[in-house]
Amino acid sequence: MNRVMLGAFGALLLVALGLFRMQGRAQVEEGAPPPEPEAVEAAVDPDALPSADVGDLTGPEPPEACELTREQRRFFLYDRNCDLKITHNEMLSTRTDVFRRLDTDGNNLLTFEEWAITTSTRFAEMDADGNNELTQADFATSAPSPRRTSRSACDC
Repeated sequence: MNRVMLGAFGALLLVALGLFRMQGRAQVEEGAPPPEPEAVEAAVDPDALPSADVGDLTGPEPPEACELTREQRRFFLYDRNCDLKITHNEMLSTRTDVFRRLDTDGNNLLTFEEWAITTSTRFAEMDADGNNELTQADFATSAPSPRRTSRSACDC
């Protein structure tokens, strides 16, 4: 029973498509005939540049800049291709940059020595008075460098 119903539906669909196609061809054939190719080529000067009378026409208004929220800026730091989706690779790409800075010998392996040298160097930079203790004032100077401001908005 289902096969019969499916066959009948398919046949009706084919008949309807045939009718639409015939009707479309009839409308195309009733229109004016296309111009002769020689007449079109003779009317157009191949060396002439196109011209237009622009009159009082003006272009569209430039888009208004919108201020992004803090969460939007953070989102677009990870969304590298601006498709409004963060993939696993995009999320890990920022970590990859940090890893490459820590991997001083470039062998894609982070040894304890590389980690320790970077950590002790950073601690020494933060310890302004050299007493091997970080005060609140010392720690305040250790704020990470601001992120690139050119990536604060999506370029989509």
